[in-house]
Amino acid sequence: MFESDQTSPTLHSEFFDVPDRERLTVCEPSQHRPCFLLLYGSVRARSYSRFLTFEAAGLLEAMGGEVKIFDPTGLPLPDDAPETHPKVQELRELAAWAEGMAWCSPERHGAMTGVMKSQIDWIPLSVGAIRPTQGKTLAVMQVSGGSQSFNAINSLRLLGRWMRMLTIPNQSSVAKAYDEFTEEGRMKPSAYYDRVVDVMEELFKFTLLTRDLSPYLVDRYSERKETAEKLSKRVKQDSF
Repeated sequence: MFESDQTSPTLHSEFFDVPDRERLTVCEPSQHRPCFLLLYGSVRARSYSRFLTFEAAGLLEAMGGEVKIFDPTGLPLPDDAPETHPKVQELRELAAWAEGMAWCSPERHGAMTGVMKSQIDWIPLSVGAIRPTQGKTLAVMQVSGGSQSFNAINSLRLLGRWMRMLTIPNQSSVAKAYDEFTEEGRMKPSAYYDRVVDVMEELFKFTLLTRDLSPYLVDRYSERKETAEKLSKRVKQDSF
């Protein structure tokens, strides 16, 4: 029979935090409108990922959210311009502002587009002690020129996890996108449209549920330990 050893010499008890139900209860929930940043992965004049993103934005606004959409036109390739570039600064400020995000990419050669990846690559994992995306919610969507596929959204999910985001279970993949939008760029009634509504509803709910709790939800033993070790080392150096 397995016997639990709660006195493991490997565990630093001063940094070990037993999950507390009370800390998962928000006494005074935030009252402001949830803030959402939406990114799309194409700069074409007739961009179906942009059309789908604008549909999603309208739904989030109808639910009471505050929505901002980043236009990737003019964003330089990663490392091809300084971080002070105006488009880079705009994107990073929006990422810091947002409580939730939705990413929408076309599928090209079986993957997300370079335009989409460049935007994500310009968002840093950390800025000093701040992690711009950690604990924020994420919804992923894609459009395809052919039959339905999930390659792009699978890659977006991977990136969302890498960016330490809370990626919701639902997702949207619109096949033969050229048939799903009017000449004016509005989405036609269909099961694809209904799924977009589902995804935005879920994103909104998860954002309301987690935005006040995300600092606690993503607080990590390893990082508490590492921070304390760095602080101790700095104190020792300053003492000399």
